[in-house]
Amino acid sequence: MSVLLLQLAGPLQSWGAASRFARRSTEAAPTKSGVVGLLAAALGRRRCDDVSDLAALRFGVRLDQPGTLLRDYHTAQRFTGESLPVSERYYLADAVFVAAVEGDSQLIEQLHQAVRAPVFLPYLGRRSCPPARRLELGVERDRPLEEALKAQKWHAARWYQRRHRRQPTIRLDILVEAIAEDGPTDTLRDQPISFNPQHRQYALRGIRQTWAEVPNLAADGFALTRSQHDPTALLGGA
Repeated sequence: MSVLLLQLAGPLQSWGAASRFARRSTEAAPTKSGVVGLLAAALGRRRCDDVSDLAALRFGVRLDQPGTLLRDYHTAQRFTGESLPVSERYYLADAVFVAAVEGDSQLIEQLHQAVRAPVFLPYLGRRSCPPARRLELGVERDRPLEEALKAQKWHAARWYQRRHRRQPTIRLDILVEAIAEDGPTDTLRDQPISFNPQHRQYALRGIRQTWAEVPNLAADGFALTRSQHDPTALLGGA
């Protein structure tokens, strides 16, 4: 078993699990269906293709930078001037996540290569949300999914890390796919069965919440920068 680690960062992301009619909501973290769709696109699969092998992968995500909820009051018109229904669409702005899928080593390696050279453009939940950083963070072969997520460095933006510069370590929430031994868990309807546009199907999936304590590299870096900076240096001399 191996674990593929992905970095999901961009100006906007949207991971819907219960969008209805004119209201398109987003979860607070990437959904399994959204990430499986991203991987399927990287492999070059069409929406009507079978994704059961990808859906069988165990999924987890770490919230490195939760982002800010953004509401878009969405209007549109046809070329004829006819107005389309008004909708509300929700996004996560300036969010960063580390996602991971665990499964057969051969399939994981195939996905790793596909993410590095995708057939179809990957996006972060919606086609209007392209990634702002490289997606792949490598393959972990020595740690299981949860430990692989905990071992990753903090991938938040530098400005966000500096905002927490007084904290030497940061506690990050992790959501992992539950297994039988976990007992009662939260559930989310994001287990993909079919992406066929005419009959999309999703099942409930168990989720267990945990956390990781990771070093804040910006804490020492900020202190060093401050100690070397003299704001009056340009005023000296005659």
